[in-house]
Amino acid sequence: MSSGEVRTHSAVHVIKGAVQKVIGAKWTASVYVSGRHGRLTVQFDRKPTDEEVARIEQAANGKVAEAAEVLEFEMERQEAEGHFGDAIYDLFPVPEGITLLRIVRIPDWNVNCCNESHVDNTSEIGKVRLGKPRFRNARRELEIEFDLAD
Repeated sequence: MSSGEVRTHSAVHVIKGAVQKVIGAKWTASVYVSGRHGRLTVQFDRKPTDEEVARIEQAANGKVAEAAEVLEFEMERQEAEGHFGDAIYDLFPVPEGITLLRIVRIPDWNVNCCNESHVDNTSEIGKVRLGKPRFRNARRELEIEFDLAD
């Protein structure tokens, strides 16, 4: 993964935290990262308002500006589930045979199992600009595209 994609992938975690806090969407259905462009698809029941999208972008950029530490560590699966519950999982499952999980955590913001590389703190991501979200009613999925500014 290139350094630009590390920033972009790290932004996914920041945006997911903002989405959870602003509209309550919890489960990630898919993630796409290419260069400074990304897409987070979450399970949700409606299209967000323009105000909600603006609040998501504002919350994400606020977390970037905080220079919050991005923690990466390994935990035994049972311990991680006991400590974080199902918040560490998305809709793409971790196979049952995996007993040691790599956890990425932005304290008080986001926690996930994740095998990708990440920045050390959120200020390394840079400004996040959200595109117009797309809601797929039949699948109950909300796609949030974003780009990183220089």
